[in-house]
Amino acid sequence: MKLLAISGSPRADSTNTAMLECFCRQAQAGVEISLYRGLADLPVFSPDREGANTPMVVHELFDALRQADGIIISSPEYVRGIPGGLKNAIDWLVSGEEVIGKPVVLAHASHRGDDMLAALRLVLATVTQQFREDIFLQLPLMTKSPEEVRKLLQGQDCAQKIGLFLNEFVQEIEKGPTTSR
Repeated sequence: MKLLAISGSPRADSTNTAMLECFCRQAQAGVEISLYRGLADLPVFSPDREGANTPMVVHELFDALRQADGIIISSPEYVRGIPGGLKNAIDWLVSGEEVIGKPVVLAHASHRGDDMLAALRLVLATVTQQFREDIFLQLPLMTKSPEEVRKLLQGQDCAQKIGLFLNEFVQEIEKGPTTSR
């Protein structure tokens, strides 16, 4: 099974990215998690650039999504909202087929950010009928360096929480699509 992890932060020392990197290393046997790293390279969405005019970097995002059986998104909150880069990436997906019906879950690397999470949940529920709001992992990692995140998430308690989160998501993907959510 292939999962795609997307961080809403393009920052080199992003807590969210460090957390997702740990997910990649801690995935159970038979599950491959790749981290999408092209968020900062995506041009601003414009309907004029769709179809034959779609930039190659956007096609690369589409290809990564097509290859994935499910998507994990982790994002910081910027000014109580979804970071512009992540929202821009989602905007590129709206008129395509890559994310429609694709299982999507959220993980969050902070003890706060409820406004952003609410907005992101609304957006994701709009773009895919398989957004799984009930599968969610929140870890209080804000203000930690990537090195501190890696060390903390290797601890037994955090590793167990990550394992349960990933296992639950994988099990839901294996069950197949549902329309009753």
